[in-house]
Amino acid sequence: MRGMVRRFDAILMMGLGMAIGSALAAQEPGVRIGLTYTPGSQPGIYLVPVRGADGDSVRRIIARDLEFGHRLTVIAPDSGAVVPTGRFNYPLYARLGAAGVVQLVLQADGSALVTLHDVVAAQAQETRRFALPGPRLSPAWRLAVHGIADVIEEWVTGTRGVAATRVLFVRGGALWRIDSDGANEQPVPGVGAALGPAWHPDGRSIAFARMRDDGTSVVVHELASGEERRVRTGAPLSLSPAFSPDGKWLAFAAGESGTDLYVVPVGAWDEPPLRVTVGRGSTNAQPTFAPDGRRIAFTTSRLGRNEIYLTDADGANPELLTSTALTDAPYRADPAWSPDGRFVAFSTQIDGRFQIATISLRDRAVRQYTTEGINEDPSWAPDGRHLVFTSSRTGTRQLWVLDTESGRVRQLTRGAAARMGAWSPRLLSVP
Repeated sequence: MRGMVRRFDAILMMGLGMAIGSALAAQEPGVRIGLTYTPGSQPGIYLVPVRGADGDSVRRIIARDLEFGHRLTVIAPDSGAVVPTGRFNYPLYARLGAAGVVQLVLQADGSALVTLHDVVAAQAQETRRFALPGPRLSPAWRLAVHGIADVIEEWVTGTRGVAATRVLFVRGGALWRIDSDGANEQPVPGVGAALGPAWHPDGRSIAFARMRDDGTSVVVHELASGEERRVRTGAPLSLSPAFSPDGKWLAFAAGESGTDLYVVPVGAWDEPPLRVTVGRGSTNAQPTFAPDGRRIAFTTSRLGRNEIYLTDADGANPELLTSTALTDAPYRADPAWSPDGRFVAFSTQIDGRFQIATISLRDRAVRQYTTEGINEDPSWAPDGRHLVFTSSRTGTRQLWVLDTESGRVRQLTRGAAARMGAWSPRLLSVP
């Protein structure tokens, strides 16, 4: 892969108008070497038309996934394209602006054979067979196709994509889920009224707050079986659950006149939870773990207004995080710790409206990403680059996806109002 990346750099620097730096960062053994990008540049990848009844669907899904990843420039003409049957005309693909060519052949057994060609070297660089579980065009089939796109992105850039993920969200008081590209929008069966969903890191179970006549409770729900367990809290209000990155702990807020943070070992739902904060009547909620699980960011009203604080996972060493004001009337909430550990995303009130921002854990620098409408509830994709958030910019609250590097956004949900998006971990284990 190292040689392919260098050749990619060469062709892009020789007149394709996509300047990419040639410096390569050393990686640990087994980790693919990726391109070192200059801002705004993306290598061109040509997607060859795919033969077969589902060929157009497969190609369309992969093209959209790669475009949504914002790391590649996708070249996939829909008219006049010919499926190559003999030797590849690599110089032609080079003139079209392609550094790599992806060829996909649907097999009789339902699998897909995918090859990445290096245009400069004029040879195949990577080949892998992917299973596509039936029935075709089903959610499981589409998830497998998303997995192909993620591996292609990793072959070229060294970073696996996030197409094979889903987003939980709340609509009409019920819990829904949607694919990362906006397809397969459907309610989660058997859940009912829910708030504040969270994914377990294995992607097989979720937690949420269930509304009851006498308050709310935290529930853990197995997606495959529908089995549920209510977490013992001893309080009428329990909400905003969050799993630790290693999947061993569940944090949540609980209380009555105020709320504090608690943690409980996953699976020990009947044990008394361990208290993390002592709020003395203030509201302490919305926990989010650091990637190493050692610290928690959360929302608190202990200063008389909502701010984001940090604390050790056992409650020691609390400190104010959002000390840099973007407004004369600061109000911060909805923290989400990035998977790479560098940032906490949050919503902040500016000129009377909530907007999405991030704060650096290194130097406390704050960056605002939205200005249009009311924007809340950020949640990170597994790549630490994309965020899903709630926005009213179209007149109805919907989920939108933000690329934090380019600032580009795309609408994810449509129809009835949607909010409280929670981005899943990667849902496929592709070697």
